Amino acid sequence: MTGPEGMDQLAGETALRDEIGRVARAVGAPEDFVAELERPANPEHGDLSSNAALVLAKPLRMAPRQIAEQIAGQLDRERAGVTSVEIAGPGFLNFRLDDGLVWDGLRELLGAGEAWGRSEPGDAADQRSRQRINVEFVSANPTGPLHVAHGRGAAIGDVVAELLAWTGHDVSREYYVNDAGGQIDRLGESVEARFQQARGETGPVAEIPEGGYQGSYVADVAVRIVEAEGEDALLAMDRDARCELFAERASALLRQEQADDLADFGIRMDHWFEESSLLASGAIDELLERLDGDAHAYRDEGALWLRTTEFGDEKDRVLVKSDGSLTYFVSDIAYHIDKRARGFDHAIDVWGADHHGHVARMQASLEAVGLGPGFLECIIIQLVKVLRDGEEVRMSKRAGQFVTLRELFDETGSDVARYFFLMRRAEVPMNFDLDLALDTSDANPVFKVQYAHARMCSIFEKAGEDMDAVAAAAAAGEIELSRLELDAEREVAKALLRLPERIAAAAEGRTPHLICTYLEEVAGLVNAWYHEGNLDPSRRVLAEGEARPARLALTAAIRSTLRQGLAVLGLSAPVRMVREDEVAGAAAGADVGAEPAGAADA
Repeated sequence: MTGPEGMDQLAGETALRDEIGRVARAVGAPEDFVAELERPANPEHGDLSSNAALVLAKPLRMAPRQIAEQIAGQLDRERAGVTSVEIAGPGFLNFRLDDGLVWDGLRELLGAGEAWGRSEPGDAADQRSRQRINVEFVSANPTGPLHVAHGRGAAIGDVVAELLAWTGHDVSREYYVNDAGGQIDRLGESVEARFQQARGETGPVAEIPEGGYQGSYVADVAVRIVEAEGEDALLAMDRDARCELFAERASALLRQEQADDLADFGIRMDHWFEESSLLASGAIDELLERLDGDAHAYRDEGALWLRTTEFGDEKDRVLVKSDGSLTYFVSDIAYHIDKRARGFDHAIDVWGADHHGHVARMQASLEAVGLGPGFLECIIIQLVKVLRDGEEVRMSKRAGQFVTLRELFDETGSDVARYFFLMRRAEVPMNFDLDLALDTSDANPVFKVQYAHARMCSIFEKAGEDMDAVAAAAAAGEIELSRLELDAEREVAKALLRLPERIAAAAEGRTPHLICTYLEEVAGLVNAWYHEGNLDPSRRVLAEGEARPARLALTAAIRSTLRQGLAVLGLSAPVRMVREDEVAGAAAGADVGAEPAGAADA
């Protein structure tokens, strides 16, 4: 994967890989051999490492260290873009890149602007092709408010879509509205019960039905519908007609509430697809007609079955029961056929933990109807526990049985809530620690990252220089970046150049948490570099001297990388923030302004 204008993700990586391959083939490696490179955990071991000698030991029938010595001895370092190569352990090759490549990469970063981190399929060394991808997520029934698990799925689905867009795919965000079926009927009956309760009725007519919706939000919805329709008009209907109207109006109101919650959480869907449209369009009838007599379908005891076992499922699945009623499989299959018909090459569905067992059977079903083995991909979102003072927050004042998404982000802010949902793998259950989320210190990871961005902005404010002008000058080669002679500066620069690679990896793996980890790593390196100036004034960013322009250029590159990383996560990049220690200092009478702590010593 390459970034803007073909820049390698870590400058020199392609040249080094090619040179290792050339030398390896010269000592007997297969013609198609490609060396793998990775970054040592310890920077003292170099910038890049290769296990090529260990991989080649068996086919070449030589000791790995002997192969490593031959590769190291014959390697053209200038062509490879490295200044040193060392052999470690049983035969690992450790390389240190030429600093000139790092500074070239930094100049390209600064010249990329808002394109930094983005890439297109088909770049050099990239075998991907551009795809039209449908990412469907949240898709909660329109029967109640969104809860925190929906929020986690919303954040992950949204950022998976964004990552794919940043890597050049045509992506559509979609919400599947389950507006048909028994749950909508039960919603209408639940609103009817609340309506009767408000009128003072008791007994069976005012009881929430079995499997109905208990939260106080149902009473709120009932009040809104009564205000809109009029109580006399409602009472003039028979109960069935009233329940039907309640179901229609309530589901519409709750669907709009869900859309509003998502919008305030930073998420806007490109398309809302209604399940009922499958019935209205005849898509389900068409599917059943097509399958009746199809080789992958059969009838048994009056039921219509799909031969999903032929595609890896543990058992065949019923589509139409013997009584003529449809299983949920029918609408799910028809829905995904519709996705293909709309021109999507690939569908990614983000589902809750309770759908885990549905994945294999759904993929088998779609393969049975001809959509191909790779069309549907599923991401399973595990459950969320909200903790305060170490104890689980179990109930919502409004929903009754769960904490709503809005209650959560109203308390923490949408940036913090999104980041916390994103910073763990989707398949791992998570504890949402409210105490940490509300912390305004570096202990809070999202605060740490955003504060590092604000600190870079503050440095330029202190310097009285225009950040964009400095970036442009550095990109044009008008600033001598080789003046960045500190090890900490070099480590920061190398880390910044990895953003496109990390975005590509997160997109490929559907793993937004990799971006969180990366941003925290960068913020940690930036803080360490920044605080070197507290120990040695000559190392301050704004210390007078030949290094100052280069350090300002590095500051601009940091700001750009953090801004872009936060953007792909759907988070803001503040230019001013206040930390807890600043508040404490102000309370004690210290002269603390609104800019980040330490900015005066930049």
